[in-house]
Amino acid sequence: MADAGDTRARYRRILRFASRYMVQAWWFELVLPRFGLSALAARNRPQRLEHAAKRFRVLAVSLGGLMIKVGQFLSSRLDVLPPEITTELEGLQDEVPPVAFPAIRALAEAELGAPLERAFAWVDETPVAAASLGQAHRARLNPEDAADTGFADVVVKVQRPGIDAIVDVDLAALRRVAAWLSRVRVVRDHVDLPALVEEFASTSRDEIDYVLEARNAARFAENFAGDDRVTVPEVAWERTTRRVLVLADVTAIKITDVDGLRAAGIDPAAVAKEFANVMFDQLFVDGYFHADPHPGNIFVTPAQPDAAPGARPWRLTFVDFGMMGEVPDTLRTGLQQLIIAVAARDSKKMVASIREVGALLPSADTGELERAMTALFARFGGMGFAELQKVDPREFQDFATEFGDVVRSLPFQLPENFLLIVRAISLTSGVCSALDPAFNVWDAVEPYADQLLRDQSGNLVQGFAREAVSVAGVVARLPKRLDEMVSQIVDGRLVAEVPKLDQKLRRLERMGRRAVSAVLFAGLLISGAVLRSQDLVIGTVLMIVSVLPLLHTLFSGFLRRPGE
Repeated sequence: MADAGDTRARYRRILRFASRYMVQAWWFELVLPRFGLSALAARNRPQRLEHAAKRFRVLAVSLGGLMIKVGQFLSSRLDVLPPEITTELEGLQDEVPPVAFPAIRALAEAELGAPLERAFAWVDETPVAAASLGQAHRARLNPEDAADTGFADVVVKVQRPGIDAIVDVDLAALRRVAAWLSRVRVVRDHVDLPALVEEFASTSRDEIDYVLEARNAARFAENFAGDDRVTVPEVAWERTTRRVLVLADVTAIKITDVDGLRAAGIDPAAVAKEFANVMFDQLFVDGYFHADPHPGNIFVTPAQPDAAPGARPWRLTFVDFGMMGEVPDTLRTGLQQLIIAVAARDSKKMVASIREVGALLPSADTGELERAMTALFARFGGMGFAELQKVDPREFQDFATEFGDVVRSLPFQLPENFLLIVRAISLTSGVCSALDPAFNVWDAVEPYADQLLRDQSGNLVQGFAREAVSVAGVVARLPKRLDEMVSQIVDGRLVAEVPKLDQKLRRLERMGRRAVSAVLFAGLLISGAVLRSQDLVIGTVLMIVSVLPLLHTLFSGFLRRPGE
């Protein structure tokens, strides 16, 4: 257990680190520019940021506890932090020294109410994994417990002694730092740090409640019941408490062990594709997902020698369910539209979807973001990891600078659980690229987006009709609005030095009507093409009818009155 002196020293060390680099940032980013020394402040900015990130990494590894989690948390905040920091922190892992076994034994026996020799037939004193919040040991259940559960070999996950107090101290320090930073206008305008800390606090509290993790594992297993792609370890409920979690030992081939997979006759590229599909299903269909799918938490389990003929030759096995995320129905619908927009390389629709999921405030001016995304899609869209490695790094730097500045200039505020979604997708991409350097995320996204479109095909015509009516309504109101504008000009309330204003206004109105026709044509044609595979007659009729608005779009310009 951590004593009061240790906790105070820990609290002061965190605050000293934070205050040092806050003063540095204040001096270089606020004071020097006020005296016209912006160039001086910017001269060594990347080196300063990288140095600060390295120092934080040293602090996190030495302190353990939530500090490592903070580093992992911040490495995903591309909307808040510059790449010099996120790049340095993204490799931070729970690589901390293990707790001595006698301390683990004492905590486990206090939780279980019995000596380990009586609770288990055997326990390995060498941990199989050590993390900042707990560590895991292999063990074997007693014959009686094994008969009840149906399995004998288990992994016993035990919390680090005193972790509750450490978490309390770390969260108190983080709340103090967030309050400091919230007084800085440039920070306050871009992110709600106190809310961010509370979100982090909630996630961290969940991670040290092993009964909750056991329930998460059971719920995850229920979602994949009957799905032969995924397996989940069973829980030994009789030996599980808030601080001790006992799961069936499902250790197999680590998902990124390419040599091990090939030795077992498993194609790593096939694993990458299946893993991406499984994660997409969790995020965009089930709405309940594993938010920490790093390589240590995913195994590939080959089929047993006595498996039935035709059975799947391998499965993905997920472990560690302390960090799980949920996607509300409204957010999931927005994310589905986002993935469709990404697959279509439609920057305008993509930005609209980002706004729809609540990541952008309604007041945000997204013109620059749309332009940056269009350029990004045009240059790098469709490239796989191997292709991207051949691109001149200076091109990446130019795009990263432009895109990063645009993102940080916008009023982003990630909705609840969105950070976990970003983390899950980021880790998924990293695992797939490690399995197959030629893995192309577009190849995984496009079929998935196509399936989403097919699933939505029943509502496609209705949705298009609503959109067409909305556009038509805007155009129908256009003459009245233009008339009001002309009245303002006549009354002297609006100054405009434009020749032949009436003529231009009529042209604008006509262009609006042609735009409606173009939307009608595209919608009818696409709807017909999608529905034709399911209903040949309706699909064909829609495609034929689409010719009428097309003709209006193409030839209405020739049918104008003289003088227009």
